[in-house]
Amino acid sequence: MSRRRTLARRSAPLVMGMAVGVAVWFGAPALLARLAVFRVRQIELVGVKNLAPDVVIAALRLPSDASVFTDTRLLDDRLRGLAGVAEARVVRQLPAALRIELREVEPAALAPNGRRLVVVDAQGRALPFDPARTGLDLPVAAAPDRGVVGVLALVQAVDPALFLTITSARGLARGDVLLELGPRHVLLGRDAGPEVIRAVELVARDLAAKGRPYVELDARFARQVIVRRTASRGSRGTGGA
Repeated sequence: MSRRRTLARRSAPLVMGMAVGVAVWFGAPALLARLAVFRVRQIELVGVKNLAPDVVIAALRLPSDASVFTDTRLLDDRLRGLAGVAEARVVRQLPAALRIELREVEPAALAPNGRRLVVVDAQGRALPFDPARTGLDLPVAAAPDRGVVGVLALVQAVDPALFLTITSARGLARGDVLLELGPRHVLLGRDAGPEVIRAVELVARDLAAKGRPYVELDARFARQVIVRRTASRGSRGTGGA
């Protein structure tokens, strides 16, 4: 019995010290946040390419006396709610800076919105990106149609070099997609997969290597790419989105 009492007396200060330490650890940010030395004086933006920096900073909604010990999870959520942001993370950099790490939504095309062209993503949703300011070089979709811009986004992901040669895209009457590469055309189904895009590029390279002229590559059929010297009637028509 005496041994147990001795152990209890010895462990009591240790337990008390741990409790105080835990309280200080979790209470420290609230206490330090009141110190002027930890007020935010610098914000570093990483990954911001097309969004206006002022818009990103404004989305944080930081008061003038904000501390680096502000809840970064709250700031993360505010940034993720900003149009054009795919992922965001705020990192403290003591004593007085916040590092904003962003991944923007990938732009897929320019599409008409009233009398002007706007940047849209793979779903056809408008993005708050200003191509005149950022120098975005994107194909023009006849409409913000999800099928058309989805095909453009696929080409962009699979073959960026091919994507850069696309000047415009539109939907055809039967739901297919026409890509215009200057004077040449590529016809694709809306359900085209990566293997179809790779096949188109391989055929285009082979034709270029052999010096064979062509006007149209039709990849709407299973496991084949049809090469035409003149545009097909369907691709010459106006079609529908």
